[in-house]
Amino acid sequence: MMDLREMSTPALAYLGDCVLELCVREYLVESGFSTSRNLNREALNYVRASAQAEAMKRLFPILTEEEEAFFKRGRNIGHTNVPKNATVSEYRTATGMEVLFGYLHVSGQKERIDELFRAAYLQTEE
Repeated sequence: MMDLREMSTPALAYLGDCVLELCVREYLVESGFSTSRNLNREALNYVRASAQAEAMKRLFPILTEEEEAFFKRGRNIGHTNVPKNATVSEYRTATGMEVLFGYLHVSGQKERIDELFRAAYLQTEE
């Protein structure tokens, strides 16, 4: 297995984006959403950069030092393009979140992924 410190940061972000998308999809299906239209529309409330940036505010207090280091590693990637519906700060924060979740996945921390996803998104709904 590759040393996580040597793994490409964009690769971790790419993988983390997929991990977050899977968490959201599982949650929405378990919540009773059943049509593609409703699932896709609702998923945007979780996966757009602004939503991820807000979610990270809830995660900062509970991150370990290592998790925070991976988040910062992703946040500090040099971005050449930013989506039209996000600020540079939101996009950078969202990328940091994706790197964090990519790191957790590659290091086999499924329970921690679930814990952070709940803390980031679901605690505000309960």
